[in-house]
Amino acid sequence: MAEEFESRIKQMIVERCFLTMSPEEIEDDALLMESVGLDSVQVLEVVVGLEEVFGVTFEEADFDVENFSSVAAIARCVRERQGGPQ
Repeated sequence: MAEEFESRIKQMIVERCFLTMSPEEIEDDALLMESVGLDSVQVLEVVVGLEEVFGVTFEEADFDVENFSSVAAIARCVRERQGGPQ
């Protein structure tokens, strides 16, 4: 179940940021800004995608670089917003 969750996040990142790599090439713990080359505008696009795909809402306090640094960090953050297990 967790792997499917992360896979959905990776797919959304690739689609929203128009990456020329497959979702499978993104490692869960890899720093997205370094390994994938996301910039701050793309991170905001990812946030919008997360809100749409997972039905969560992020508050201003949630916009910490650590929350969006990797797929694993994003998954934890989304699960917290959904009230699920970390």
